[in-house]
Amino acid sequence: MSTLVLILRSLLWFFLGSIGVIFVSLYIRGAFRAPVKYRVKNGPSPAEPRFSTVLASLSTSLMASGSITQFWSEPEQIQTARLAAIQTAQRTIHFETFFMTPGRRANDFAAALAERASAGVQVHLVIDAYGANTLPRRYWQRLQSAGVQVEFFNRFDWRAPSNFAGRTHRKLLLIDGRIGLIGGAGISDHWDGDEQTAPWLDIEVGLEGEIVPILEGMFVQHWTYSGGEVNLKAETFRSDSNPKPALILVTPGNNPTYRFSPIRALKENTIVAARQRIWLASPYLIPDRNTRELLIEAKQSGVEVRILTSTLENIDKKYVYYAAYELYGDLLENGIEIYEYLPNMTHAKMLLIDDQWVNIGSANFDPRSFFHNEELDISTADPRLQQAVEQVFAEAFAQSQRMGLKDWQQRSWWRHRLFGGVVRFIQWQL
Repeated sequence: MSTLVLILRSLLWFFLGSIGVIFVSLYIRGAFRAPVKYRVKNGPSPAEPRFSTVLASLSTSLMASGSITQFWSEPEQIQTARLAAIQTAQRTIHFETFFMTPGRRANDFAAALAERASAGVQVHLVIDAYGANTLPRRYWQRLQSAGVQVEFFNRFDWRAPSNFAGRTHRKLLLIDGRIGLIGGAGISDHWDGDEQTAPWLDIEVGLEGEIVPILEGMFVQHWTYSGGEVNLKAETFRSDSNPKPALILVTPGNNPTYRFSPIRALKENTIVAARQRIWLASPYLIPDRNTRELLIEAKQSGVEVRILTSTLENIDKKYVYYAAYELYGDLLENGIEIYEYLPNMTHAKMLLIDDQWVNIGSANFDPRSFFHNEELDISTADPRLQQAVEQVFAEAFAQSQRMGLKDWQQRSWWRHRLFGGVVRFIQWQL
């Protein structure tokens, strides 16, 4: 037998063995299990007094009072607001984020933090180990030399490599235990667009009141998990008085599993509550069958259902677009309106129900946010936030192209059906 034949046979056995190992690993992890079907009938509408309590209990959300003090819907506004808030800090700055990249925004952010730390302010950062991996070591050394304490969330551990799939996707800034900022934007120049494209679409809100100490506790959970020490006597868990507080649900997507995901329960029970309209925005839109059925049932009952998402040209993860596109068929066939935002990437995560309830935060409508990431969403009936989000939706829809059923039916076999199907399967596992 020739040497070439032996080599080819060895390669074949190696290939088949590798496929077998992968298959067994997926099988053990439950990759082929039947999905858990989450069904709720006759849920209360947002107008009913019991709605917030029901939604909180079904999604393990925390009920808090607080005020939406500010709202921003442009990247430059969001960055300016964050830097301005940092400059006011006198005691503590707590910040947690997923995505950071080298550039102007990261440099300005570092300069603001270093200045406050040098002035004696306690600065704690929880940064996702994967989401910020393009920043050089000297960036963090500069911050640490100024007195900033940095912990990286979920570093790779060779003893448990599959755990590295879990990320913190939260975007949370807390100042002196009195001001909180929550949204979806990372610290990256990507959000600015370029000479040919507009800035990304994203949103952020400012919060005050009793909700802020609750958010402090959520930050501290990740700070300690990532290796930081906490002196509760020194930490700021105070609540400034608030003249007009509103009820706000806080949903931390802690430790989601295929059996129960707080974020999935929040989103789906919110959809069930709709009586007039569902306006949904997500840059990465991979709704499972259960979610699609809920949206279709809402549409068939007379609810207006509109979805805002990204175009193939503008989305930063094109493989996600192909996986998402393959799922749009039954939504389009049932008259659900899907709009692709044309100016650039839309990164805003928004859910508007009727004229009474709004949900925003870090979570997308995809398996990563539902079953893998640590997320942070807030929901409220505050009319100021509802009106602000409604305006963002209206302006975005006016700058979008509505997807047609015929275009979907003529989609590519290999890019959408084959490649998109493979990506969708992998997305559920990772």
